[in-house]
Amino acid sequence: MFAQIMTAAGVLALLTVVPGPDMAVVTKRAVGAGWRDGLRTVGGITTGLLVWGVLTVAGLAAVLAASAAAYTAVKLLGAAYLVVLGVQALVRSRRAGRATTCPPSLAAPAGNAWRTGLVSNVLNPKIAVFYTGLLPTLAPPSFPSHLGMALLVLLHATLTLLWLGGYVMVLAKARGFFERPTVRRALDRVTGVVLIGFGLKVATADSH
Repeated sequence: MFAQIMTAAGVLALLTVVPGPDMAVVTKRAVGAGWRDGLRTVGGITTGLLVWGVLTVAGLAAVLAASAAAYTAVKLLGAAYLVVLGVQALVRSRRAGRATTCPPSLAAPAGNAWRTGLVSNVLNPKIAVFYTGLLPTLAPPSFPSHLGMALLVLLHATLTLLWLGGYVMVLAKARGFFERPTVRRALDRVTGVVLIGFGLKVATADSH
């Protein structure tokens, strides 16, 4: 059983560290408003995973994964949200370019950081497919199915919290560099393009 859990942890760790929309959202918040905002965003993302975990254990995520219409609706909402975040970053970079003397706090991302992380994750239907498709194959067979799934969801949430939390603290150490006007504008533009790219990728992805 221990070997199976370690194997599952390895797979989940690899999936966690692969850059994706979560990392882009965290970068945007941490660099724009500081490490506290970044950690709140990470907290929202982790909460979103737990929400999907509860839905998975309850069997509701399987319904979404099996319904093309429901999957498409959530997919398009999530894609639109990522595009909006990307456009906001691009607009902020243009404003910063027009007023380079503007204090960093005035250019900080708007909105509640925790909610930003939560919404970006809850509107990601790929997690439903991942939890209902891959997680059951990783769950220890010696555990009852619901208990095994719950254990893996908690493990995934913990790995995400540690990985993104550590990433935020690394960004915090280098925030002086990121607060330089030219670097800030460049990062906003890159982050904006990346978020819009992820949004378009989500919108055009296959249903399953």
